[in-house]
Amino acid sequence: MSIFAFQNIKGAVIALTALTAAAACTMQTDTPAPPSQRPATEKPLAQLTAPAPTGGSAYYKNYYAKIQHSLLVHDQLRRDGGGPDTPYTAEMLARNFERIAFNSEYSTIGNRRVSEERAVKLTRWTKPVRYALNFGEAVPEEDRAKDQQTFSKYVSRLARHTRHPISASQSGANFNVFILTEDERRNFGAQLQSFVPGISLSDQREITGLRRDTQCVVLAVDRDDDNRIERAIAVIRAELPDRMRTACLHEEMAQGLGLPNDSPVARPSIFNDSDEFGLLTSHDELLLQMLYDRRLRPGMSADEARLTINKIAAELVDGTV
Repeated sequence: MSIFAFQNIKGAVIALTALTAAAACTMQTDTPAPPSQRPATEKPLAQLTAPAPTGGSAYYKNYYAKIQHSLLVHDQLRRDGGGPDTPYTAEMLARNFERIAFNSEYSTIGNRRVSEERAVKLTRWTKPVRYALNFGEAVPEEDRAKDQQTFSKYVSRLARHTRHPISASQSGANFNVFILTEDERRNFGAQLQSFVPGISLSDQREITGLRRDTQCVVLAVDRDDDNRIERAIAVIRAELPDRMRTACLHEEMAQGLGLPNDSPVARPSIFNDSDEFGLLTSHDELLLQMLYDRRLRPGMSADEARLTINKIAAELVDGTV
């Protein structure tokens, strides 16, 4: 059994590399410059880098509210899906797909998962995906209503662009998304085994003991080691403010379909740790369409798939066959 962990590690790290507003540009290039970094002398969020007190939801709500404010001030968490300032070619789309679908952000050394990129084979769902959105008892009803509305629309969007059987169902779900408060998540270990049978203690601890700079996490299970995902679980902090929580929903639900990596040159994309975009973009819709194209098969290596990837990308971007 393989368990793929896709974490979104953001927060203070992102605050120190916040981008400036991107300039509009109509020139297409194979190597677009990544969002520029704020000068090292700027430290508007220095107060957030101090060790976290042993507080609960109130502390984290305040902490992430400051993070979101900084992101929005620097034109991050964009919701436009990309525009004239973020052009991409078929060659760029193919390159980004290969980097994101055929590499993982994490490697396993012994019982530890470390942040180290490694090549992987194409992995995706072959059975229908049934998403369920679950809330901890302490999550306010107002937040639940907004999250449920976002979730329902997004499930339909993922189904439309993958052309794979994807639906929302509280009964018999195989992709469970949990929005939990700090205390609820820390006490979630015993329940994890029922949602991910066979989950290791280290994976349980990774979820229950999320670091402050980790906003959300998704685990995807390939029980037979055949690159076919059978089950997934995503956990999102309930303390996140609206824009950050929606960004986590978008990225984790999409990553858990089989896009395990991020790329600093993928743009416009949520699969980029810059946090420039907070919602699935037009570029990302094409990545999902490519991932579930029947000409690609689970278990293919990047070398085996490259010619097909280039062909699909050309069809999607240039309309060529």
